[in-house]
Amino acid sequence: MPTDERRADTRYADDQPAGEPSTATRSRIARSPAGQSPADRLAVHLIGSAEYGRVATSKRALPLLALARHIVSDGRVLLRMSRSLGYQDACAGSVVAYGTDNVGSARPGEALWSVQIVGQCEPVEPTAAQLELFGPVPPLADGEPYEPVYLGIEPRLCTVHSADGGLERRFRHIL
Repeated sequence: MPTDERRADTRYADDQPAGEPSTATRSRIARSPAGQSPADRLAVHLIGSAEYGRVATSKRALPLLALARHIVSDGRVLLRMSRSLGYQDACAGSVVAYGTDNVGSARPGEALWSVQIVGQCEPVEPTAAQLELFGPVPPLADGEPYEPVYLGIEPRLCTVHSADGGLERRFRHIL
């Protein structure tokens, strides 16, 4: 199972849905600033192809794993969480890990993958366009009114895992 861990110091925007990258996405990949590895671009692309993931941090010296809605914008992973759950307090200002995968959504014959990024997490105020990408806010979270709070992660370390090498074949134009 190939693993590729590299530093992601540059920005890359990818807000395309799952599946093969569109022509616009391929041109953004081609125009990515020098210094960002193809594996980093693939990691950000794959995160952008999923809607939800899990953020990992610690709260009161205990591990915390929380569900979050996300989008990718300008190379950053933006998260939407419910304020009532309080997880944003543990994440904001900390280095966090964020991961997603296609284990439950892969179509027959599609390679299984998981992606993790690590980076500094900070509160953000999303633009109107970013809010539109997030989609509608759920009415409730654990029975409480859902009041959205937004966080951003600048990826510094990206890891992509593939079950069978299918990613390398499917995304060879990126790698």
